[in-house]
Amino acid sequence: MVDGQKVLIDFDASIFERSLYDSDSNSVLDRDVRGESIGSRLHRLTFGENPVAAENCKKFVALADEQSARPRILVVGGAKIGSGADALYADPSLDVVGTDVFSSPNTVLVADAHKLPFVDGSFDGVWIQAVLEHVLEPAAVVSEIHRVLREDGLVYAETPFMQQVHERAYDFTRFTQSGHRWLFRNFSEISAGPVTGGGVSLLWSIRYLFRTLGVGDGASRIAALPFFWLRFLDGFSTGRAKADAASGLFFLGRRSNEALSPGAMPHYYNSQT
Repeated sequence: MVDGQKVLIDFDASIFERSLYDSDSNSVLDRDVRGESIGSRLHRLTFGENPVAAENCKKFVALADEQSARPRILVVGGAKIGSGADALYADPSLDVVGTDVFSSPNTVLVADAHKLPFVDGSFDGVWIQAVLEHVLEPAAVVSEIHRVLREDGLVYAETPFMQQVHERAYDFTRFTQSGHRWLFRNFSEISAGPVTGGGVSLLWSIRYLFRTLGVGDGASRIAALPFFWLRFLDGFSTGRAKADAASGLFFLGRRSNEALSPGAMPHYYNSQT
């Protein structure tokens, strides 16, 4: 137990060690859950908010409300409310179950997404934002999401493509749009596409270029701030070119019993016009 929440992690099969949960922080890393640190504020000033997630969240909530009188939504990686995800927590009709690898006021239990501690068909929807890059086996996590969703249950995922390492030892994987779609091949697609484009990708590169010059993490955030205007270029890019240069991608879909075939993938890429 940490902060009154159960820690349901199979430590023999996890990258997280039991000893990490003996400290007062209950976290494997220091976390700014409220987003009030100087680093978090500088990040928002430089990279902006997430209007794509905000619009998708409204759609996700509306679709979930159509499925059930009180939809049960699992948030994987929900210790900190994701940018644009506020509608999940503002809708009183939703039963939101927050989980993460550390406890916070937004979680009800601590769990490793590779082995979700829920029975099959427990949820009407799963929200997993900026998480799949931080797990060792993304396909195993998506399989778990498929398992705990009810028939036609919803999933919303956001995952980076063109971003540098941002969680030190707990950052593993990136996805193109086609790779992201293949990851969710056991789901039917409602919508998918870039969250941000080449402008934000360039911002990430500028910040990390300064880091390679030895200025440190905090100073690199300040050094990248004057280039904040680059993110507005994303508003002028569209289609496949934007997806090919995307900083991050989203997928909104429904649980399906029919998997996408390998032969469909070239057409999927070419349809991004």
